[in-house]
Amino acid sequence: MTVEILILAAGASARMRGRDKLLESVGGQPMIAHVVRMALRTGCGVTLTLAADRPARQTALAGLTVGRVIVPDPQRGMTASLQAGLAVLPASASVMVLLADMPDLTTGDLTLVLDAARAHPDLILRACATDGPPGHPVLFPPWVRPEIMALQGDPGPREVLRRHRDRVRMIALPGLHATTDLDTPEDWAAWRRASGL
Repeated sequence: MTVEILILAAGASARMRGRDKLLESVGGQPMIAHVVRMALRTGCGVTLTLAADRPARQTALAGLTVGRVIVPDPQRGMTASLQAGLAVLPASASVMVLLADMPDLTTGDLTLVLDAARAHPDLILRACATDGPPGHPVLFPPWVRPEIMALQGDPGPREVLRRHRDRVRMIALPGLHATTDLDTPEDWAAWRRASGL
């Protein structure tokens, strides 16, 4: 089976009060570059969705071989990014959707999801924290794509996940890797204190 990784990176960082969370430093590099390098190490093709009004994110990706899609209407939220990204990916591929603001995820975490996809190619796979809460990434088999492309408004994939909950398998990742996302300066400060970075 073929799996493509789609990283959603077109958000506005609206809660960062003027800072861009995807340019915050993680391991000595911008968050967006950290996530891309982690994804590339899986050996899968990697594509990012980006907003035209965030050129610094493009600059942070210099030297990285990754597909880039400019989302024409990023204000529509996750649905717009998903649809723009899926439109350029092979129709026969499964797609792992990865958020660009989750610093605890590792290549090993993504590999766990990929291994589960090889064992269960027709299931939707959703990562979760060790203690159960669902998170990201989410891997969608090809049969789900038409439903995502038909979404209206900004429910994101939640509506599709609810509709097919009997075909969703949870994949537990270590600790809170699947659920740690950082949306505010306070989130970043707390994460740095806890992680020692």
